[in-house]
Formats: sequence, C-alpha cells, structure tokens
Amino acid sequence: MAKPMKREKHYLRSRFMKPIQDIYPLLVQPKQVVITTHQKPDADAMGSSLALKHFLEQFGHSVTVISPTNWAGWVNWMPGTKEVLDYEMDRGKAQAILDKAEWLFCLDFNIFHRTKNLETPLKNMTCVKILIDHHQEPDSASFNYGISLTSKSSTCEMIYDLIVGSGHADKINIPIAECIYAGVVGDTGSFRFPSAHAGVHTLVADLKTRGLQHGKVHENLFDNFLENRLRFTGHVLLNRMEVFYEYNTALIAIPKSDLLKYYIKTGDTEGLVNYPQSIQGIKLVALVIDRDEERKWSFRSKGDFDCNTFARTYFEGGGHYNASGGRSSDSLEKTVERFKAAMKENATLLQ
Repeated sequence: MAKPMKREKHYLRSRFMKPIQDIYPLLVQPKQVVITTHQKPDADAMGSSLALKHFLEQFGHSVTVISPTNWAGWVNWMPGTKEVLDYEMDRGKAQAILDKAEWLFCLDFNIFHRTKNLETPLKNMTCVKILIDHHQEPDSASFNYGISLTSKSSTCEMIYDLIVGSGHADKINIPIAECIYAGVVGDTGSFRFPSAHAGVHTLVADLKTRGLQHGKVHENLFDNFLENRLRFTGHVLLNRMEVFYEYNTALIAIPKSDLLKYYIKTGDTEGLVNYPQSIQGIKLVALVIDRDEERKWSFRSKGDFDCNTFARTYFEGGGHYNASGGRSSDSLEKTVERFKAAMKENATLLQ
C-alpha cells in the first residue's frame, strides 16, 4: 500500500535544453519539420500542432503533423486536420517522413512514452528536437531546445507566445487564431479554471481584433456530438457516479459494456470528469474508463489538493496540479478499490 502523499512544490529543471528563444533567428530558414503530440490529441494538442504548422509554412518550411493515434471527430473542423497523419493507421508513410525530418516539435507532452507506439521512433530520431509544453516534470534531457511552463494555460497559449515573441505577430491569420483559441478554451474549461490568467484574456482580445469569430469555435467544440453521446452522459451520471461526502470526492467508473452500448468513440468521454465539480463541497473528482488494453484515469481537483502528485503516486500518471491523468493494468474493479484506498489514505488532504 502506498503511503499517503504529501503536499509538494514542483520546480522545473530545464538545464539540458537551450531556451526556445534560440530558435527564433532560425525560423526563416526552411526545414523539413514534423510536429507531434500525445496520443488521443485533444483540442489543445491538435490546436497547438496545427497553429504551429500554419505559422511555419509561411516561412517555406515543409511541415507534417503526425498524431500517435486517432483523435476525436469534434476536432476535425480545425483548419489542416485533414492533412494530419495517424501513425497507427499509416506507419509506413509516417515513418518515411520522420526519417527525413530536420526539426521535431513535441507539443503538449514532455516525455516520449505519452506518444504510445510512437515512443521508440521519436527516441531514435537524430534531428533537432524542440519541446513546447506546460505539464510538470519534463524530460528535458531528450530535447535540444524548448520551454516548459506550468504557469501557462495551454500549449496553444505558448504557441501564441512563440509567434509574438519571435516578432511575427503579423502572421497570425484566421486559421491560426481559430486553432489557438480552441486549445485555450479547451484547457481552461472555457476560462473557468485558475489557469485563465490575465494574459489569456489579453491573448483572446488580440485574436478578436485580428478577426476571430469565437462563436464558431465554441459551436464546433461543444455543439458537435451525436444524440447517443448525450444519452450516454445521462446514463453515466445517474448510474456510474458515486459521491463520498466524508472525503469531498466523487468517482465515476465506466465499464466497457457502457462504451459498447452507446457506441462511444474517441473523444465522446471528453469533459465527463468536470460534471461532478458542480456539486457543492466536492474537492476531488476521479473518472476511470475501462479501455481494451488498460484502465484510464482522469483527475480534477479544487484548491490545494495536488492531482499531479496523486496520479504519480498511485496510478503511473501526472499532469497539472488541479488536473491530471493516470493508468492501471488492473481490472476495473481492482483499480476502483485501489482508488478508494488512496482516497482514504489522503483523507486529511481532502478536508
């Protein structure tokens, strides 16, 4: 049994990477560029990748976005998504492009195992590797250049900073603005999370002055699902949610049978973990989904409960202070039991 976790402060160590600013003078020199992100990319991962692609192409770079896996259908509206390669579906073509890459940008993840089957090919690449990410504890030694700032709301915000900081804000067109805004909205919970600092709102104001129609992005992100997904959500909240008021915690455990019954596809469970946060007094929310190869965890917290440390301590995961993920090879029943034990071990932190 793991010991109860302690409150921890995390300090970024980027001693191995050269600062991202060092690549600014090199942006005008066309390269063979690959951009990749974590498996099952969300709005921030796909948005930042495509925004960077559209930016670099204006300098004459040859740019390919390669996703480690498939992605949710509700990001297909983003400009450029049709050109993204799915590594699992087209390994031959993707590997040929990886072999020719001169620059590799890694966005919205900070350690290669977050890319599933793409992990080994990325490790073996000898080109220049550049990290842009906002999660804790980066594997800095694996990258030549980079920036890792947990204070940033999203990787999309960091791509905006790169564009503006490099002196090329004039290149922010509508496709770039839409992709950046989508990622910011997704990772800030539509600006409800503490990560939506003043600079985020300044960013949005700038995108609006450049012609962004934000309503279009919201509709594509949140009004773009099938009926079965809404019925699935109702079923889950009614039948799969447990609330432990003595621990200020809510748990949702979804068996594989539910996914099959409601024809749930990649991305259809996005946002489920946020619903129990609306319950008065709830401090920690946990969502576990029974996938084929493993059980996937998502954690959200309020206040000073450290989700990142919780996920790393008990579920081989990590992420942000108030939002993280994890995994388990145990059965759904066993991993739920493990969560309940961990919840009780951390009772004092959940008060």
